[in-house]
Amino acid sequence: MTTHPPFLATLQEDLRAARDHDPAARSLLEVALGYPGVHAVWVYRLAHRMWQVPALRLAARLLSQATRSATGVEIHPGAVLGRRLFIDHGMGVVVGETAVVGDDVVLFHGATLGGTSMRHGKRHPTLGDRVVVGAGAKVLGPVWVGDDARIGANAVVIRDVPPDSTAVGVPATVRRRPAPVPPFVAEVDDPAIYI
Repeated sequence: MTTHPPFLATLQEDLRAARDHDPAARSLLEVALGYPGVHAVWVYRLAHRMWQVPALRLAARLLSQATRSATGVEIHPGAVLGRRLFIDHGMGVVVGETAVVGDDVVLFHGATLGGTSMRHGKRHPTLGDRVVVGAGAKVLGPVWVGDDARIGANAVVIRDVPPDSTAVGVPATVRRRPAPVPPFVAEVDDPAIYI
């Protein structure tokens, strides 16, 4: 993850990330006014700053719960979210208190970054950069999901996922994404094949 720019610049990055990841987004104004996932991330960014001040933790938590009621997205203010996070559709997304999310991550509706323990300490997942978590997927416990990994829709991830791989199923199994296939090149470049 990289360092964060000033607050307004971060909000603008969030707008552009939503527009870039959603082919249905027609303008930044439409995203700013009509995308509950973006609204939830914006309020989280304020609540997270409040969470850093112990005297404001209750207010931060209440703000996050009010946002949950308004957007259907629950992000604990103690979670650490990277830059340009896009929550598509939003409804039902849950991000737990000790979750860490890298830069340029996409979470689809119903995704959960949840815990498997009631103990204090690290109990939620850590996602690397450019991770995509599919609709309804559950990433549970203090697992690590590497950069550029993909979590399939409705998968239940309870083990680490290496970079550049895909996790699918219940419980999720990891599959390495195949290397890109180079374009077909004929063994012999016979001009007759182009006729």
